Amino acid sequence: MIPITTFAGKTVALFGLGGSGTVSALALMAGGAEVFAFDDSPAKVEQARAQGIRTMDLTLLDWSTVSALVLAPGVPLTHPTPHWSVARAHKEGVEIIGDIELLCRERAAAGLDCPLIAITGTNGKSTTTALIAHLMKSAGADVQMGGNIGIAALGLEPFADKRVYVLEVSSYQIDLAPSLRPTVGIMLNVSPDHLDRHGTMENYVALKTLLVAQVEEGGTAIIGVDDRYTRAAADRIERAGRKVVRVSVEAPLRDGFYADGSRIVRATEGKAYPVAQLAGIGSLRGAHNAQNAACAVAACVALGMDLPDIQKGLVSFPGLAHRMQTIGTAKTASGTVLYVNDSKATNADSTAKALSSFPDIYWIAGGKPKAGGIESLSEYWPRIRKAYLIGEAADDFAKTLDGKVDYEITGLLSLAVDSATRDAEASGLKESVVLLSPACASFDQYPNFEVRGKAFHDLVLALRGVTPI
Repeated sequence: MIPITTFAGKTVALFGLGGSGTVSALALMAGGAEVFAFDDSPAKVEQARAQGIRTMDLTLLDWSTVSALVLAPGVPLTHPTPHWSVARAHKEGVEIIGDIELLCRERAAAGLDCPLIAITGTNGKSTTTALIAHLMKSAGADVQMGGNIGIAALGLEPFADKRVYVLEVSSYQIDLAPSLRPTVGIMLNVSPDHLDRHGTMENYVALKTLLVAQVEEGGTAIIGVDDRYTRAAADRIERAGRKVVRVSVEAPLRDGFYADGSRIVRATEGKAYPVAQLAGIGSLRGAHNAQNAACAVAACVALGMDLPDIQKGLVSFPGLAHRMQTIGTAKTASGTVLYVNDSKATNADSTAKALSSFPDIYWIAGGKPKAGGIESLSEYWPRIRKAYLIGEAADDFAKTLDGKVDYEITGLLSLAVDSATRDAEASGLKESVVLLSPACASFDQYPNFEVRGKAFHDLVLALRGVTPI
């Protein structure tokens, strides 16, 4: 845990006692702050109290003594309406911050050489975060990874000289972190998402852009430039005098990193040379993973890693659970069926990356739908042999696919796995893929995408003849 000493001797109100909120309370207490915490869930309040956290209804708190309100990222700050604790803090003139801001202030106060790599984007940030941490660890660096992936940011090991922190940062967290100044900031891409929490696309883009616009003096902003939002951001940030490294998987660049087939190429003033090779690395299959890898390579180069060490780390990267995770294979009379868990694909844009990676797909999709549905995936219909629709979105997805893609409404994931397996085995194809890439949230049937992915994993490995990978 990182003790937060910057609030030592001060009173802090905290709302939201999920994973990061609870860790934030404990970190503040460890650093000498007096913390009063609360949550709308009585069960979470009781759990926090059992861990020694002082809890109370914040409406009863004397706010004149409060130095800050620490807000968990899942609690609405602005949209659809500010949470009542936010409204109270505004009324009392109390600043509102989050766990990433606490980490940034403590890092600045520590005065140590501990580089911070912060990654954001609509899609791919978890894979990129995990890949960067893996590359650096495999080269012998002292690395801590967390934030919006795995361990909450303040649950990481305390700051130490040369220790590198690799953080996935969501738009919610950026909104609560005005002092976020990464050594290397990465923005992968931007497409519509979480607009219920940010109000407009313009607000969402502006928040994502802050992470790369505010890299520390001498730092590097690495920006994927394959969408109009990120291209504009790269130009604007460069004009402001920051060092910008552009990344593309769609076209060569005069300066930056780009994908050329399975190679990652670096260009400087029009002169290009390969820096990494992705051929044969199953965990980095597809154009989306080429972008993730190119951004990861660029980050490691920015921090001085040698190219042979980077390549060695790419080859050994195991991939991210629930994101294009290969589960197992099964032999059929005609060939092989590959089972792929992409449960983390909770929107259509993310699912597009998976559908673009395979030619013959038995696609399991559905769950709690998001705005826009799956109409945007129409270019991939020829790749889909059949779709198996589950959850609340099944009927709407069926209407979209009707007359274009063969489909079956199975309702449940277990039935979808059975039906997809049956059809893939009978297809006569040399290679086919049973792909769970839902394009939906999981909350209609599962508490989160991890539980949904684990259910798929277990169902697949229970099938007769499947060999785990």
